[in-house]
Amino acid sequence: MQLKPEVSDQDHVQGRADAEVTLVEYGDYECPHCGRAHPVVKRLQKHFGDSLRFVFRNFPLTEIHPLAEPAAESAEFAATKDKFWEMHDGIFEHQYQLSREFLLSLAQKNGIEAEVLMEALEKGTFRERVKKDFMSGVRSGVNGTPTFFINGRRHDAAPDYESLVDSIEAARRG
Repeated sequence: MQLKPEVSDQDHVQGRADAEVTLVEYGDYECPHCGRAHPVVKRLQKHFGDSLRFVFRNFPLTEIHPLAEPAAESAEFAATKDKFWEMHDGIFEHQYQLSREFLLSLAQKNGIEAEVLMEALEKGTFRERVKKDFMSGVRSGVNGTPTFFINGRRHDAAPDYESLVDSIEAARRG
């Protein structure tokens, strides 16, 4: 399966645009598998350095994870304050505490007004942005989380460190 659409300036990106390999994750902030994948991604980023670019796209599985959507919307709100990655990392690093109250306190901790975030959540201000990511995942063949793409191709092996390293190395070799 191919990634649709390709990575653009609309995405949340860490790393250089000219990196040899782009790793895209479709993730759900409430998904325990995504929670376990978070430190794996951090380790991959450290291991590959400038040769790896990381992209995160929202894929909240709302039927089984009711807090995934507000968490994704909170991260999108934080992005408007240049705090996406702080919110993203904070949610995954404290996933066991996930609640609306936690999202508001994490926002405050990152210098974002909790009242303004709460209003955005109530109005669904960022719902369309999250839906856009979700629909791109559907078009790309995502049917669970986390789903990774390496240079535009779906990684169908386990989302563990060793298999991701192997796949990234293979992508580097061409």
